[in-house]
Amino acid sequence: MFGFFPDHYIISRFTLFMEGAVVVKVGGSCMDAAAPVVEEILAAGRPALVVPGGGGFADSVRALAPPDTPAHWMAVCAMEQFGWYLTSFGLPSTRSVTPPDAPAILLPYIPLLEADPLPHTWEVTSDTIAAWVAGEIGAPLVLVKSVDRLRVDGREVDLLETPVACGDVDPCLIPYLLSRRIPAVAVNGRREGRLAALLQGEEVMCTRIGCRSFIADQVQRSPTQ
Repeated sequence: MFGFFPDHYIISRFTLFMEGAVVVKVGGSCMDAAAPVVEEILAAGRPALVVPGGGGFADSVRALAPPDTPAHWMAVCAMEQFGWYLTSFGLPSTRSVTPPDAPAILLPYIPLLEADPLPHTWEVTSDTIAAWVAGEIGAPLVLVKSVDRLRVDGREVDLLETPVACGDVDPCLIPYLLSRRIPAVAVNGRREGRLAALLQGEEVMCTRIGCRSFIADQVQRSPTQ
């Protein structure tokens, strides 16, 4: 049935399930915009579990070129460093991978060490770690990036339904999301007001990740229908 809906209808209906708890991954590329990003998360009024990226902290790990397993845990520690930085703008921290009641920064080292759910490789970065968190708590994922839309072969795309190569996210993210039917959207955190608008259910420029059938499933389960 969903295949008969026009694209503009798909875009508008997608926003309906952006309610309740959400996982927000703040990319390391937004480190210099951390303050306004946190302000928008708070302003949106959504219970958000915020997963920090690694940013320059993770880049320093790459420069050392340790073996895969030490590199993995060092990079997770890099996420914690960025996470602590994000707390300086007014968000509390947590180590609990559970649906939040209010916005909080996830410090991921301990929960990841206990679960160890992902391969130890640079193909798995904070993007896929955030997707794992979203799957664990049953929430949609918002990827806060520094681009208006994700790019495939140099072309901006509105919707990703197949596991294609995309240099704006790690290589494991899109297959991980699609195989586990985790709805996700990538939005530019540098555009003033855009993240807050998305979290409040408004239509904004973004890239949605997920096949149309399971986006439809999420819409049909929306309590607002």
